Amino acid sequence: MIKAILFDLDGTLLPMDQNIFVKTYFGGLAKKLALRGYEPQQLINSVWTGVKAMIKNDGEKLNEQIFWDVFENIYGKKVKSDMKYFEEYYEQDFDKVQEVCGYNEKAKQVMNTVKQLGFRTALATNPIFPAIATKKRIFWAGLDYTDYELITTYENSRFCKPNLEYYKDVIKELNVLPEECVMVGNDVSEDMVASKLGLKVFLLTDCLINKDNVDISAFPNGSYDQLIDYVISLNR
Repeated sequence: MIKAILFDLDGTLLPMDQNIFVKTYFGGLAKKLALRGYEPQQLINSVWTGVKAMIKNDGEKLNEQIFWDVFENIYGKKVKSDMKYFEEYYEQDFDKVQEVCGYNEKAKQVMNTVKQLGFRTALATNPIFPAIATKKRIFWAGLDYTDYELITTYENSRFCKPNLEYYKDVIKELNVLPEECVMVGNDVSEDMVASKLGLKVFLLTDCLINKDNVDISAFPNGSYDQLIDYVISLNR
């Protein structure tokens, strides 16, 4: 019996071309921090270094600490006093990135259907972003962060996708069994990997990411409409 449905955000509930999103996001951050003496290209490279470190996190520290440890190693102690300027970017400028993201009202229909059927929900988005950036992206999708019992961010997570330990932590936090969950996402390698733990999965194909050209017929897959039908079928 399915009790909880886990949703990815970027490319799933929030339509986007990931490459354009990252380029715009990092470009805006670099422009903002250039005013504080951070050379733009070095800053972008440093962010990538921090992201890669979070993805390799072995669970000893939260992702947030891993990221800022990387920055301190690169830039020195000044990073701690400059953290407020990074936060300013998310508060004041990050919303500009919404322009390169899509919007599909069916994402709201999916969430309404899930709630009407009584399923518990979690936003299992890769926790490489601070909470403020994740909440804003939820809003861009026409949704509300209160729709979710759990939202993974870099402040509360110690692993990243596609590490199975990430999914184990989410399941543990929800206090459910793997077979009582469904993972919905658009990335074959990062989201469908949850099936290895026994979760059911659904691959949303509107903004499909399939870097390894996997045969997606192995997974239930399709559009938002097909996802809604799939969710309804879980309640039968």
